[in-house]
Amino acid sequence: MEKSKQSSKAIAYLRTSSAANVGADKDSDKRQRAAIEAYAKREKWEVVAEFYDADVSGADPIETRPGFSALLDRIEGNGVRTVLVEDASRFARQLIVQEAGIIALIERGVRVLTASGDDLTASEDPFKVAMRQIAGVFAQLEKARLVGKLKAARDRKRATGKKVEGRKSYAEIDVRDHAGQMIALATKMRRRTPKGGRRSLRAISAELAKAGFVSQSGKPFAATAVGRMLGEINPPQAAPSQMPKHHRGGQRTSVAGLLIPRERKNSPWD
Repeated sequence: MEKSKQSSKAIAYLRTSSAANVGADKDSDKRQRAAIEAYAKREKWEVVAEFYDADVSGADPIETRPGFSALLDRIEGNGVRTVLVEDASRFARQLIVQEAGIIALIERGVRVLTASGDDLTASEDPFKVAMRQIAGVFAQLEKARLVGKLKAARDRKRATGKKVEGRKSYAEIDVRDHAGQMIALATKMRRRTPKGGRRSLRAISAELAKAGFVSQSGKPFAATAVGRMLGEINPPQAAPSQMPKHHRGGQRTSVAGLLIPRERKNSPWD
């Protein structure tokens, strides 16, 4: 069936899971963008916008991702109902997160297509649904295998007496680059006022950016990053069910037991 003028438009979504993959000299976003552009050209999709979550773990719930949240706002505002990604792992690596995000988009009438032409939101075909879930399982398995392989390599190096540095915490980066001022400011802004209220994590991120404290990509920190600075959110590998109650408060459980974001009021993320 020939696409209508509106349906031929699509939005691109990119994600890199580590700050180490972000920057002008890195190729993760370039590779993803090239794959999406090639598919769009081949299938005659017009990419009208791009949303990019840099330094965001594939295990992070979708409603905490600034790029994905902005993508949802754009979708609900202009009628574009197709999202293009390089592959399923760019959308999410953990199956529970992937399924929750896909269901959230299905409820909005949105399709998610990969650069290889797979429709991640196809639900009328049980085989496709099963294959989508299996693909998610293998992406998660491959990620675990790679993490284990890198850990083994670090352990071997440590056994030789050499120092092996892992990914630095926000506290270590703050002390190194800002003499501890960034987290001190975030902590001060997070304190409750005499009236009992306090700034949301997103509001704190915006204020930190105004003060010159931004991520390695030069953009404001994601709300999850601010939460980790303050010790309020578990590390990226934590499953959604392990997140603090204020994190889970804006989700509801579907029949399948998946966590699906919904509109919330007075949330620390807003």
